[in-house]
Amino acid sequence: MKTPRYLWQAVALSTLAGMRSLAAPALLSHHLSKHPAAGLTGSPLRFMQLTQVATLTKVLAAAEMTGDKMPGIPNRIAPAALAARAATGGLVGATLFKANQDSMVQGAVIGAAAAMAATFASFYLRKALVRSTGITDSIFGMLEDTLVMRSGVAALKS
Repeated sequence: MKTPRYLWQAVALSTLAGMRSLAAPALLSHHLSKHPAAGLTGSPLRFMQLTQVATLTKVLAAAEMTGDKMPGIPNRIAPAALAARAATGGLVGATLFKANQDSMVQGAVIGAAAAMAATFASFYLRKALVRSTGITDSIFGMLEDTLVMRSGVAALKS
């Protein structure tokens, strides 16, 4: 049996939510506002297709990317930050699954799990890179922002 494309998109975008919690919903909402999905009609997740939601999530994602470089920001593995990443990963997964007339619950579980795994992996990788290279955390943060945005766009194009 062939794995559906939307499953891979959900995993990819939810993984990005583990790196930048608001980037994944912003990318997906932007995409859906331009290419509405019939599977979301009448769904509680239909709001993800609204232009206003796309705009709001993009503003919030930009603020998160800016804030990530500020001193004193809690680590992404702190309980509240981890919960937010799981929630946005779950939202992205549920939305993609529902858009493709599949189970929102299954999509939410897959998305939350991918986001949580990516949160820990990206946190420890970034710490190790800073320690081993001597390059500042802010520089790696900017590189991470670029990776998240470019990967998200590529995942939605596939």
